[in-house]
Amino acid sequence: QVQLVESGGGLVQAGGSLRLSCAVSGSFVRLGVMGWYRQAPGKGRELVGSVRNIGVTNYGDSVEGRFTISRDDARSSVYLQMNNLKPADTAVYYCNADVTTQSDWGTVSFTRWGQGTQVTVSS
Repeated sequence: QVQLVESGGGLVQAGGSLRLSCAVSGSFVRLGVMGWYRQAPGKGRELVGSVRNIGVTNYGDSVEGRFTISRDDARSSVYLQMNNLKPADTAVYYCNADVTTQSDWGTVSFTRWGQGTQVTVSS
């Protein structure tokens, strides 16, 4: 069973920084695109950033220049460095990963999500 576990959320003052981590556990053949999304109260889930297994990154407009996504395939992990945080960044942050596993019928690919970690930025 493949699982994603986030850590690093918490309460921080505006202008501060946090670093989120997400570790993938279980049996899999390959990790494809890994990413971070967030969902604020009363709003839909939005892309924060994503990173391909060749290192190409993509960011949501509201975090460009402040957040940095990275991955460590040796540790099956993805990270999100968040700087100059604003109250508008308050949300539950979720990581996800495109996972390829081996089954009796060949390879199977799917997207798995973590349970989320709360980030609260006070003004």
